Amino acid sequence: MNEERKFTEMRIGVGSRNKAKLKAVETVLQTLENKLDIVAIDAPSDVSSMPFSDEETMKGALNRAEFCVHQHDVDFGVGLEGGVTETPAGLFIINWGALAVKDQATFVAGGARIKLPEEIAKRLRSGEELGPVMDDFCHRENIRHGEGAIGVFTNGMITRDQMFTHIMKLLVGQYQYQLSNI
Repeated sequence: MNEERKFTEMRIGVGSRNKAKLKAVETVLQTLENKLDIVAIDAPSDVSSMPFSDEETMKGALNRAEFCVHQHDVDFGVGLEGGVTETPAGLFIINWGALAVKDQATFVAGGARIKLPEEIAKRLRSGEELGPVMDDFCHRENIRHGEGAIGVFTNGMITRDQMFTHIMKLLVGQYQYQLSNI
């Protein structure tokens, strides 16, 4: 294995300042090595503030990750994006992640999905964004930085950072697999 390409003494750019997303990245990467510099970067998703399909949500994650690795002094860029998608069964929460590596292909992974209650779905379909809708629904602020909608609607069984932790494991696992097969 090429030692220079491991997650050691690397600078990781995360295309968000969202606490749940940062916690997910830190949780996964800190189990690998202890000499990582994780930097929160205001990276544009270049998609709508409420992505409304798998394609748009995935594109947001890719854009954030690639912005980090191409516009900043980092070795890896991470993009995590939440959105929703319409299905015959109703409106579902979705999430995608991307891991961009300098001079390599970008890795992509998607995660958990749950159906939103119709009262939330109606508001999103009318153009509102999930974060503020959840704050209003729960009579609290910044749900998106904590348990997220997934935490509320799974009664805390899965929180937003755990949902994104799963995606980070999928991304890092793909990267490690590629390294072991070079």
